[in-house]
Amino acid sequence: MEISRKKPSYPISPALRRYLADYDRAAPLPVTYADLLRYSGSYPRHDRKGQDTLWQTVFYEPSALRELSEGLVAVYAQLRLAGDSSFSDQLVADRIDYCHFGNSHPFRVRVVNLLNDNYDYFYVKKADASRLYGLELEHVLSPNRINFLVDGDTLIEEHIIGIPGDDFIKQHLPQPHLNQVRLAKEFVKFNERCFVRLLGDMRAYNYVIAITPDFEDEQYRVRAIDFDQQSYEGRRTMYLPQFFKDNKAVIDMCARHLKPEAIRQYQAEERTLIARRVRTERYRLKALMDAMRADELAPPVKVTQLCAELNHHYGGTFFNNCHSMGDVVRLHIKLMLLGRPKASG
Repeated sequence: MEISRKKPSYPISPALRRYLADYDRAAPLPVTYADLLRYSGSYPRHDRKGQDTLWQTVFYEPSALRELSEGLVAVYAQLRLAGDSSFSDQLVADRIDYCHFGNSHPFRVRVVNLLNDNYDYFYVKKADASRLYGLELEHVLSPNRINFLVDGDTLIEEHIIGIPGDDFIKQHLPQPHLNQVRLAKEFVKFNERCFVRLLGDMRAYNYVIAITPDFEDEQYRVRAIDFDQQSYEGRRTMYLPQFFKDNKAVIDMCARHLKPEAIRQYQAEERTLIARRVRTERYRLKALMDAMRADELAPPVKVTQLCAELNHHYGGTFFNNCHSMGDVVRLHIKLMLLGRPKASG
């Protein structure tokens, strides 16, 4: 499948900015994305095996670095500590990486605690309406809460912990101790979550797998980490991770271990959980959908194509009156959770 690699950046509308302010996502920041672009040089970042990570570690003039470090620690305090600066003296932003790959061109900031050398990361990106809607839908509809802040055209995102999907498939999937049945179940549920809220482009490097030891075994959770392709593409299959070829090893594993009736059960379980979250957050979700429905988040031809494909999927004309991707997402969530949808295969 072909992904729109040159997806345009959609501006944040006044309605979306009001939503962000109402739900404590907007905050004045001491450092912006533009500030981080003023680096004086860079060098490639390699992993522990010497492989290129596609990230560049950037460096700044000493005076600029000191000012940036103080500002980035303040940003971290806003993100993690609700602005409490009493711990700032023991924190330092000691490394900034930049990635040219993909649409968002993010900076990754490492913050170190000087008391014990423990470190954490956060990301500085250009704020794009698609990505913000994707983050909010993840926060409201998934089992995962996400912290992020927006100021003007700058987006601050927390780091999502887990093993990148492509690395997991290569290094962990073949291991004999892996509980493949549990992993298969989780991937089915992840696939369903993506389809319900129409999150696209979940190729292996756009999600992570978190492993939690249980009293008898291990539990797994698959989490999206890239929200750039929230309801942008026109093809229905773009919103189903099962159709991406670099997920094939996981899909084959699901086919080996799960019977069709088990898959349908796990899909129903996930939709039930999402429906409960919708009821709990119904006012917040309505406010988000009201803003999203009025926004342009994809070319009209893609909206028309997706409406046609979803009509075919459901065997009706439900989407004929949808004029924006926000309309499509709202109706699709309603049909998936309240109607009797076909299995997402």
